[in-house]
Amino acid sequence: VQLQACGGGLVQPGGSLTLSCVASGSIFSIDWMAWYRQAPGKQREFVASITSVGNTNYADSVKGRFTMSRDNAKYTKYLRMNSLKPEDTAVYFCYARTRVGTHIWGQGTKVTVSS
Repeated sequence: VQLQACGGGLVQPGGSLTLSCVASGSIFSIDWMAWYRQAPGKQREFVASITSVGNTNYADSVKGRFTMSRDNAKYTKYLRMNSLKPEDTAVYFCYARTRVGTHIWGQGTKVTVSS
């Protein structure tokens, strides 16, 4: 399985961005996908996840502002980010876990929230 993330950029506080993560390869082996982020000088942290049946979970810091969704026909997961804050600035990583427990990371996409 390979993951390709995109959609990052520069946005003003209060603005919105949508990140995309396209999966390729043995996609039917995936049972859980997530977004993580890593701010400068900080550890990577969990942001949001979605299961193979569509159940979502969010970090408290983004709950109510971020929405993770999927388009199975396009093998794509999305992270819609609204009401962005400067503290959301980070490199965002797409992650997948397969049914046999393999961990796959995509390359990061940088999000900068600044006026």
